[in-house]
Amino acid sequence: MNEPAAKIEIILRIPGTWSHPKELVESLPAGCRLTPDTLILPDTTRIEFSPLAADAQFAEIFRSSCRQPATADELAAVERYTVNVCLCGPGGSMAAALTMMQAGAAIVRAGGAGVFIDNSALAHGGQNWLAMTEDGGPDALSFAFVSIVRGKVDVWTMGMHVLGLRDIVMKRSDIEEDGFDIIEVIRYLCRGDKPVGDGHVIADLGGPRFQAFTQKSTDMPAGSPLHNPFGRLKLVSLRDIAQSN
Repeated sequence: MNEPAAKIEIILRIPGTWSHPKELVESLPAGCRLTPDTLILPDTTRIEFSPLAADAQFAEIFRSSCRQPATADELAAVERYTVNVCLCGPGGSMAAALTMMQAGAAIVRAGGAGVFIDNSALAHGGQNWLAMTEDGGPDALSFAFVSIVRGKVDVWTMGMHVLGLRDIVMKRSDIEEDGFDIIEVIRYLCRGDKPVGDGHVIADLGGPRFQAFTQKSTDMPAGSPLHNPFGRLKLVSLRDIAQSN
């Protein structure tokens, strides 16, 4: 896949109840360091760090965006959070996404209640985030960073650009009526066993077959953390293609 012209940045927000910056600094895992604007990981990778003041909306946004239920203690901490630690670093590949997972995990281990991802509007409780970071594989990365949105007609993903991939869009009826599993397509793409480009045919065992068509991203403006500069991969049922010919 061609490199996008736009720079991809992963943005994480990690709420916590720290009363003073010193409390956060002293709670970081061994090997991690924090300056006023940088989190430095044990391998010397530098991640942009900025603390954000608490507001009245974030707690509800976090709660409603959780892919898996966070623990009662984590949600209680989010409700009374005092600061959002914002981490910003490069994305666009599986390796870059894993580095940002590890950066987020360092703040969680220092007392962060969970992680909200600006690039996909997904949230995860701290324990779930640590488990995914420890796994570190393609399935864990896609589960962490990629959300699935169900509209009236279509179903599409958000956040695949974080991993260096196009987002996926397909008809909702192909999933609900034919039982096609979009999650398996996400996992297939993230494993990178075989590139999927324009004209590629994807078949579900014993089920429907789809042809992939590449498209530009038009739903989110360039510059938005949700914008995918790689574009989209639209999966069209071969049955629909045959009927239209």
